[in-house]
Amino acid sequence: MAVSKESDLLQINDVLISAEWLRSNLGAPNLRVIDASTFMPGSPRNGKQEWATKRIPGAVYFDFDKEIVDKSSPVPHTLPSPEYFQECVSKLGIDNTDALVVYDSVGIFSAPRVWWMFRIMGHQSVAVLDGGLPAWESIGGPLDTQIPAEPEFSTYKASFQPERVIDKSALLAGIESSLLNVIDVRPSDRFNGSVTEPRPGVRSGHMPNAKNLPFGQLLENGKFKDKAQLQESLKSVLSTDLPNVSSCGSGVTACILTLASEFALNVPVMVYDGSWTEWGSDISLPVVSDSD
Repeated sequence: MAVSKESDLLQINDVLISAEWLRSNLGAPNLRVIDASTFMPGSPRNGKQEWATKRIPGAVYFDFDKEIVDKSSPVPHTLPSPEYFQECVSKLGIDNTDALVVYDSVGIFSAPRVWWMFRIMGHQSVAVLDGGLPAWESIGGPLDTQIPAEPEFSTYKASFQPERVIDKSALLAGIESSLLNVIDVRPSDRFNGSVTEPRPGVRSGHMPNAKNLPFGQLLENGKFKDKAQLQESLKSVLSTDLPNVSSCGSGVTACILTLASEFALNVPVMVYDGSWTEWGSDISLPVVSDSD
């Protein structure tokens, strides 16, 4: 079951929900919908502008790229402090008792990042809409095209879960001591170092002993593959003995693997928040490529 009821409040127990489920529960009093759409650097698309034009009714926009972010960090969309996170989320009118559904306009791209952000801040009742806005539109789900209303402020309290994230110093120590298993979800040519990284000043290649599972192999037609397919892919790279860490270009698509692992195997996977943008930019850190 994706949902239980306690005191007439929804509680989402799954990490993925369908468009049909959302349509059936859209009017629930504590159900909140979040648009997490963002795009790669250089894309002509703008998530916030698209949300303002067309969104699932009641959806608020969660800007983890420019607003709900550690603005002092040189690395893109770094996780903010719990104090700043709860301040921003309160302004969105989200409460600790709310059941949250996160979606993006691609299908599955950036929504898992916001799911992970809420989970790391202690919110349990949160799921990603499988297939995102395209799946919603495909079943004829209603859309709001009016000017978005300002949300009423709430009082949100974060409860930081440090076991869901890892920084570069802890990651380096784990790699050097062979006490961590790292899965890099970037495309294989970037992992192998055969192409130039899209961000200036970032070296090509991967971390020593890292494994590669491009995130696209977990998806099909803008949705997650079924559990059996995900299990087959994930078991080829996940460790049953060591803590697992997911990494990508800048901490967004790494969360796709983390969500897939929790969905298909109920296995937690930490996210390296700085990911390759941070690691590849730091010349003191080791890098391996196929040309080495």
